[in-house]
Amino acid sequence: MGLMGGTAFMFDKIRYDLRSIKERDPAARNCAEVFFLYSGFHAVFWYRLSHFFYRHKLLFLARLVSQLTKWFTGIEIHPGATIGRGLFIDHGSGVVIGETTIIGDDCTLYQGVTLGGTGKETGKRHPTLGNGVMVGSGAKVLGPFTVGDNSKIASNAVVLTEIPPNSTAVGVPARVVRQNGIRVSDLDQIHIPDPVNAELVRLQQKIADLQEQVAALTQQMNNQNSKS
Repeated sequence: MGLMGGTAFMFDKIRYDLRSIKERDPAARNCAEVFFLYSGFHAVFWYRLSHFFYRHKLLFLARLVSQLTKWFTGIEIHPGATIGRGLFIDHGSGVVIGETTIIGDDCTLYQGVTLGGTGKETGKRHPTLGNGVMVGSGAKVLGPFTVGDNSKIASNAVVLTEIPPNSTAVGVPARVVRQNGIRVSDLDQIHIPDPVNAELVRLQQKIADLQEQVAALTQQMNNQNSKS
């Protein structure tokens, strides 16, 4: 994508961000209010610019814009992060989004959220959020795994493993308590297939087959001996 095309694409995303926040926040009376008064929108706006610089190898300028944005908004978004359309950072002070984070479309983050790594390794080390993910205030999502589409992370949860789509995760460490609208504790725990039991049944059948073969061979040998 060329310079002009990249600029147009960036501003298309910014317009979508603005409309999305207006539609999703009942306290927002109009787009002008969001544009001038919402620090979460300001952080995403300037992230779009810093990411543009980052993609065009203007790395110092990208980090400079990112750092200035952190000072003014209290929200730290690394310019290397990949963020889809419609990110809504609500009451966003203290939000941290790491370099290799990937965020899908129409996600919502509340104050104090960290999308971070768990080590100093290079490469992909931050989480991937699918489309429509909501992360509650103070939650930490740490590591290079995926939080599936339309999932919700409760406030102050610490997520260290992958979360399936359409799930709700709570606690430290976070565990899934609801999936596809069904409480996990309400799922059928009696008729879950038991792989160990299935393997024992298979082995028992195999032993029975071998016993039949041995019996047949023994009978055949006895018949031959009687004839001789």
